[in-house]
Amino acid sequence: MIRIGTSGWSYDHWTGVLYPPRTPPGRRLAVYAAEFDTVELNASFYRWPRDSTFAGWRQRLPDGFTMSVKAHRGLTHFRRLTGPEPWVERFRRCWDALGDRAEALLVQLHPDFERGQHDGLERLDHFLTVMPDHIPVAVEIRHPSWDAPEVFRLLERHGAGYVVMSGAGLRCIPRATGRLVYIRLHGPDQHSRYHGSYPEHELRRWADRIRSWQDEGRDVDVYFNNDLGGYAVRNARTLRRLLGDDRATVVPGEKRVSEVGRPADGGSADRVPDADRLRRSGRGDHRGRRGAAGCGPAGPGDQHRPPQQ
Repeated sequence: MIRIGTSGWSYDHWTGVLYPPRTPPGRRLAVYAAEFDTVELNASFYRWPRDSTFAGWRQRLPDGFTMSVKAHRGLTHFRRLTGPEPWVERFRRCWDALGDRAEALLVQLHPDFERGQHDGLERLDHFLTVMPDHIPVAVEIRHPSWDAPEVFRLLERHGAGYVVMSGAGLRCIPRATGRLVYIRLHGPDQHSRYHGSYPEHELRRWADRIRSWQDEGRDVDVYFNNDLGGYAVRNARTLRRLLGDDRATVVPGEKRVSEVGRPADGGSADRVPDADRLRRSGRGDHRGRRGAAGCGPAGPGDQHRPPQQ
């Protein structure tokens, strides 16, 4: 199965692109879910939602809609995977609460976290070992020291996905290590991260890659993270069309959305903190990025391996 969505949904600047004017923040996920069938929850990286919030989404989101959840920075950035057991229990409760709305757990390693630093590979191995088997894990690696055969073998052994990244000079290695291929598109290389629109010819190349992974029997999740200007929504629509998905788009102003998506505790659960929105200006860590446009060659070894059973 191929699922295409965006990283987050509660953005004021999507008004007129996806959301009708004056759409309350608490209704945005309902509008989003009327058009897309998956979303990546980013706010969980900053503040982990209550179990009741996850359970509320399970009850209110439409059948067939799924949510990927980004692991909290307390585990990935502060502790750098040390002593993961308390967080593993939170992830288990999250999956129990979301039920069939749960898609994958995104584990983004700190960009300064080197593979040889503090037994990094052993920490990742231990984390994946203690994770429940029913929770699909996708690991986003930012530091280039992790691009090594032993890392890919480790992910394959655990059936974990390697996050394929693209945009703003991030290293793009089209590698598949598990049954799920998890793709995050942060914006074209010529723009700062989270800015700009992917040209259609580049999205056509992504469509070809996605079809090849699907032909291998893999599931593919694609999340656009170039939210500024609403380009994530526009690019997701284009990629969906290129893959033959001709479902209707939501036209702002149309009344065709059911009462779904409001978190159980109210409010907008995916609003990114203001400090991080300032970071979206493109001032960030630039180490280990690729400068060339598009997606580079595969990492060590053959990226077209059979899926883990």
